[in-house]
Amino acid sequence: MKRLLVVLLATFTLPVWALDAPDQQRLTGIQQDWARIQYQLPEDQRVAAFEQLAAKSSAFTQQRPAAAEAWIWSGIVTSSWAGAQGGLGALSKVKTAKADLEKALTLDPNALQGSAYASLAALYDRVPGWPIGFGDSDKAQGLLEQALKINPEGIDPLYFWGDHLYRQGHYAQAKEALEKALLAAPRPGREVADSGRRKDIQLLLVDVNKKLK
Repeated sequence: MKRLLVVLLATFTLPVWALDAPDQQRLTGIQQDWARIQYQLPEDQRVAAFEQLAAKSSAFTQQRPAAAEAWIWSGIVTSSWAGAQGGLGALSKVKTAKADLEKALTLDPNALQGSAYASLAALYDRVPGWPIGFGDSDKAQGLLEQALKINPEGIDPLYFWGDHLYRQGHYAQAKEALEKALLAAPRPGREVADSGRRKDIQLLLVDVNKKLK
C-alpha cells in the first residue's frame, strides 16, 4: 500500500466552487506539508506527522464542503498516512481516502488537473483485492486513462501510469511513460514534491530496466 490544462468537450463549465485567496493559501500549505513529510521526514516520523496533517485537511473539507480541491487533498493525505502506517490496520484509512476522492469527483472531476482520478487509481492499484480490500487493476487503468485525458503531460499521472504498466508486466510501455514523466514541466511552489516524485520515477525505472534485460 506504499507506495493529474483541463480538456473540455464542446462546452465550458465553471467549477461548482472556486478557491479564494485565503483558501488557496491554505491548500498550498497542505500540499507543501505533505511533500515535506513524504520526502524529507524519516520514515519513523511520518505516521504521526501525517496524522496531524490529516486532521487539518479533514477540517478543510468540513469548512469548505463544496471545494473538490479540499477533498482531493484530504484523500491524498489520508492515503499517505495509511501508506506510512502499513498493514491491515491501515485499510480503514484507505477506505476513507477513497471516499474523499470519490466525493471530489462528484464535485469537479477536472479539479487540480484531474488529480482525483490519478490518486484514486493509485489506491485501486496498491490496495489488496477482495476479500481483504477493494483493489482492482482494471478500475485503476480506467481512472488513469481519464487522468491522462485531462493532464497528459503531468508528472503524477504519468508516474502512476508507468507504475500501473509495470505492475501489469508491460515493461517497455512503462519505461516510455516514466521517461516522459521525467520531462514534465516544473510546478511552481511544488519543488519538493517534484524532486521527490522524480526520485520515485528513477527508482521505478531501475526495476523496469531490470525486467527489460
